[in-house]
Amino acid sequence: MIKNVHKWEKAVILLLNADGWDLTHTGEGFEHYDAIGYAPEKNGIRAEVVIEFKFRNKYYKEKMLEVYKYDKLIETGRIALYFVNDPKGNYMFWLNSLQDLKEQEMYCPDTTLWTKKKVLKPCYLIDESHASIINLNGFKK
Repeated sequence: MIKNVHKWEKAVILLLNADGWDLTHTGEGFEHYDAIGYAPEKNGIRAEVVIEFKFRNKYYKEKMLEVYKYDKLIETGRIALYFVNDPKGNYMFWLNSLQDLKEQEMYCPDTTLWTKKKVLKPCYLIDESHASIINLNGFKK
């Protein structure tokens, strides 16, 4: 199953790179992010970025991100991005610009390998209105 997720991550990276990004997949390593590289040039500057990808089978208006993962992305010193794909669409969150995030304890799988065991973890719920929406899969906003 993890190999399928890596295929999806690589596919999104390929599409972003075709749109002027310069990203490398890191999802098969031990990094706390799935891609690293540069956003498209703006005003002569190419911003250094890291991206975490999540592919969800269910749609939720608020997208969940573990506080641990958020902290690790921010600690890189690069622009931290969070890409979420769900049945309704694709969303890109620019985490460095989000303010007033509130921690919430949520039951999550104890690992990322889709186990049935769940533990309480501190998370952020980020409303999709804070995202740069890339594609809404045919739905109107």
